[in-house]
Amino acid sequence: MQLSSQQSFNQALIQLSVLLYQIDGKVTLTEQEYLDDVIDNMQWDSPISVEAFLTDAIYHTRKALDEGDGIELLKSLKEHLAYDADKAMEVAMQITGVDGERNEKETEILSLLSHKLLAKALVCKEALSPKPGVTQSFS
Repeated sequence: MQLSSQQSFNQALIQLSVLLYQIDGKVTLTEQEYLDDVIDNMQWDSPISVEAFLTDAIYHTRKALDEGDGIELLKSLKEHLAYDADKAMEVAMQITGVDGERNEKETEILSLLSHKLLAKALVCKEALSPKPGVTQSFS
């Protein structure tokens, strides 16, 4: 079954969120509640239940982190996260800050996301959006 771009993004967003809340070696209740809220507000369109997907994402993320492949996992999500780069950055910022602190590893991931992996998608969308009060003329 071919997944829609939206569904691929949803899955990548869950994987990103799991990576970000596991990267510091501790999972807080506030991080888990935030992810649950993000998932509850998704339009899930997959034959795999969201609960099964989340369980699988947790397993694969933990394995990647244990093997030192967290950055590679993040890079593998790039294409799908670019579908809605603004939402991806919003969720990344929230999940890393919801527990009241961002550690060095979380900050490194956020920087990689915003400055390398999603930079083009974030800039392109911004360039295409007209600024309030600015008129565009096409001569």
